[in-house]
Amino acid sequence: MPYFKHSIFLFFIVNLTFSQNSKDPLLGLNEKAQEVWVDSLYNTLTLKEKVGQLYTVQVYSNQDEKAKNTLVELIKDYNIGGVIFSKGDPVSQAKLDNELQSLSKIPLLVSMDAEWGLSMRLDSTFTFPWNMTLGAVKNNKLIEQTGRQIGEHCKRLGVHLNFAPVVDINTNPKNPIIGNRSFGEDKNNVTEKALAFMKGMQSAGVLANAKHFPGHGDTETDSHKTLPTIDFDSKRIDSVEMYPYKKLIKEGLSSIMVAHLNVPSLETRNDYPSSLSNHIVTDILKDSLGFKGLIISDALTMKGAANFDESGQIDLAAFLAGNDILLMSEDPKIGITKIMDAYYEGTISEERLKYSVKKILKAKFKVGLNHYKPIELNHLVEDLNRIKDDVLYEDIIEDALTIVKNKSNLLPLKRLETKTIAYIKMGDDNGSVFFDELKKYTKVHEVKADKLDELLTLLKPYNTVIIGFHRSNQSPWKGYEFSDQELVWLYEIARTHTIILDIFVKPYVLSDLKTIENIESIVVSYQNSKIAQQKSAQLIFGAIPSKGSLPVSVGEFFKVGDGIFNNSIKRLSYTIPERVGMSSKKLEKIDSVAQYAIDNKMTPGIQLLIARKGKVIYNKNFGKHTYEGKEPVTSNDIYDVASLTKILGTLPLLMELEEQGIVSLNSKLSELLPEYKNSNKKDITIKQMMSHYARLSPWIPFYKATLDSITKKPSEKYYRSELIGKFNVQVANDLYLRSDYQDTIQKIIRDSKLLNRLQYKYSDLPYFILKKFIETHYDKPLDELVQDHFYESLGANLTMYNPYHKISNKNIVPTEIDDYFRYQEIHGYVHDMGAAMLNGVGGHAGIFSNANDVAKIMQMYLQKGFYGGKRYLKPETIDKFNTCYYCNRDVRRGIGFDKPQLGKDGPTCGCVSLTSFGHSGFTGTYAWADPEQEIVYVFLANRTYPKADQNLLLKEGIRTEIQRLIYEAIED
Repeated sequence: MPYFKHSIFLFFIVNLTFSQNSKDPLLGLNEKAQEVWVDSLYNTLTLKEKVGQLYTVQVYSNQDEKAKNTLVELIKDYNIGGVIFSKGDPVSQAKLDNELQSLSKIPLLVSMDAEWGLSMRLDSTFTFPWNMTLGAVKNNKLIEQTGRQIGEHCKRLGVHLNFAPVVDINTNPKNPIIGNRSFGEDKNNVTEKALAFMKGMQSAGVLANAKHFPGHGDTETDSHKTLPTIDFDSKRIDSVEMYPYKKLIKEGLSSIMVAHLNVPSLETRNDYPSSLSNHIVTDILKDSLGFKGLIISDALTMKGAANFDESGQIDLAAFLAGNDILLMSEDPKIGITKIMDAYYEGTISEERLKYSVKKILKAKFKVGLNHYKPIELNHLVEDLNRIKDDVLYEDIIEDALTIVKNKSNLLPLKRLETKTIAYIKMGDDNGSVFFDELKKYTKVHEVKADKLDELLTLLKPYNTVIIGFHRSNQSPWKGYEFSDQELVWLYEIARTHTIILDIFVKPYVLSDLKTIENIESIVVSYQNSKIAQQKSAQLIFGAIPSKGSLPVSVGEFFKVGDGIFNNSIKRLSYTIPERVGMSSKKLEKIDSVAQYAIDNKMTPGIQLLIARKGKVIYNKNFGKHTYEGKEPVTSNDIYDVASLTKILGTLPLLMELEEQGIVSLNSKLSELLPEYKNSNKKDITIKQMMSHYARLSPWIPFYKATLDSITKKPSEKYYRSELIGKFNVQVANDLYLRSDYQDTIQKIIRDSKLLNRLQYKYSDLPYFILKKFIETHYDKPLDELVQDHFYESLGANLTMYNPYHKISNKNIVPTEIDDYFRYQEIHGYVHDMGAAMLNGVGGHAGIFSNANDVAKIMQMYLQKGFYGGKRYLKPETIDKFNTCYYCNRDVRRGIGFDKPQLGKDGPTCGCVSLTSFGHSGFTGTYAWADPEQEIVYVFLANRTYPKADQNLLLKEGIRTEIQRLIYEAIED
């Protein structure tokens, strides 16, 4: 007892100055009007009504009629002060709230537990990240904005008091009830986060509540089920558990919830709940800490309090202890009677009752209940699920993701050409979003087996294994541990492979690891939400930086504050339009245009991608592979990109050679290929022909000379139906061309006549010539070169020539039903006849790809030759090729790149910058990049199916109209 008195005396001395400086957080802007309103109401109340104001009763918006009738009686006959809404849906709650408010003499103070948003209790509402996730974020402005937006949701739903933030300092990893609800174990970080959250929420006009006083962070039992003990001395409690309360009180905290805890150092009575302790509630919280806001008991139905005494007696004890609001009494009617009896007996004075009731009325004035308005039901659900909430969620997750180990700087993954990557899912929840996001960056295979030895055998072809540990994201209390089998498998896989372990649960799971010696990289992603899975995959590949730090210590390997910072290596990331200054609503117009093209049979299907500022913000698919087919277009389907091949394949290889000094823009054809020395084209330069300003013929139908003059079908002189001898150039199914005809094609080009007049004339012929030169220089075919030099390291694994023998036809979109050359459906083979005659590998056509891969290459150009941590081309090279050298002669083209029109008509919407560049393709494809707006736009289609004769996409300007809508959607 002497020690107890001594420690309490020190506690009071330490906090005396603090209490004198605290302010009244319940004062409204117009203090005089508030005082008048409060006094006038108080003076009209009977004793029963005054006592009724102390009670906040639990309500379910989906409750039965009997429960509702009981509630109505409490409002009408006992004038209860407030309700706390629990489970249900927002529309039902709003309707019930309006009804209850209409019955109440004094407007009800409506409260909720909405720690991570209204979804803590309601369906159809937005879920913000848990506090443990927020604790990993260094930018407290994001925490303040979280509080603000949760406050806005509360206010929209008529909620005046949110029982948040939790300020418990979670120093005990085994805490069964706090855990993810805490900002962490560091008192300074918890305080900073809680203060930011409080400020944000209260700026929205909603009362904040710090809980659970004096501190529930270091317990191993749940006060819902029993009375937990906090077995520290008062000095420790004052310096750690109460630390956040002092700071928040000083900054205007509106309310505090008192927990049901056994705290021997602060309350001498054995197993006496803190919520019922006059010493803890009044002497410490009110007097010593000087708190003038609302003091609210934790739910009196919880076993930590309810087991202490009989119903009603607990209510009286809580009020006598100093609580203003009695939350969720087991029986409010009995409780009100008990308190009234105590009043009549003199145990409770008028001053004591008035003190709490007037505080409650002051709070009601502060939240605007002096001018109560019913909740507007129109657009309620939409208002509680806003784009700005999605934006904030992504911002938070990106800032929270934490790398805690990164041996040899494995992360972010670079040099993708050297990686063979497998993904293994552990845990009992879904990881498909994570896996799908990983596959956007390179080839990743999911490997699974029922037995460990089978799994290890299947993993032999892979040198890098990403293990995603996925457990339920439904609530912060769900299980998070590894199973014994999972730990054994993890250790065994790590012995033979490079491992990236990514955990989508709270960090405490890492304490299950007995060793991390063979695990190269560990990422803590905190939650298994869709966004957390997507962003974590993006972090692994360096599309976003790693910024987070551990909010708690974990086992022997990781300490609070640990976190390895990595910069982005400038790969594309994936997000929503508003995060890059664009409007989702306006971009929806694009859906209508694309669907219009499908419905009017301009093309069977479309892949459409838009990126801005290095982030893909629109990636949708429309239609099917064919009009009559059943295969819907998916993001992993590949299209014949036709002339996009020029800038996706040949051009980057040419740029490399120019950088190396092998060629220059002024190199002549006679210098590139000796056979051109006596040609009429010997003096044509790269600059001239790549600008389409060299008098070259637009197109030569090489295939026509190989058709039978009578049947108009492939002549037996040039073709066979099977691979045999020199007939080894496959142009389609069961159709093989003589290999020597490729030399004939080159001779036809070399000997072709020049146009009579020098003028702009688009031509494929330069790319036939450059293919020959590039392949001769490297002594290697073009398709292998572009894979080795660009695609493999870019992670463009769905970009290829001749896909028919590499991937399933189910993922290849057909281009035409050919009735003039090959007489079959062209499916997996290049559509362009000339490229087909070059074994499918043309400098001008032949590449197949999807929108995602095309965007990677265009983004590399946009980033001046840099992508994924690798410098592919010098900035000055990009600028040199992206220059219009003959604009003064009405030639808009750059070197290989198409450029915006110089007059009224041309390849763009007329709304792009003059520094923009791109290309279009005969099959309906289009890719364009704009450095000034940092936009990449990719449109892939098979408008040539089933017949190529009509180009309605071009005639109706579908691609350029979509481009116009993209620019219209820019809002920054």
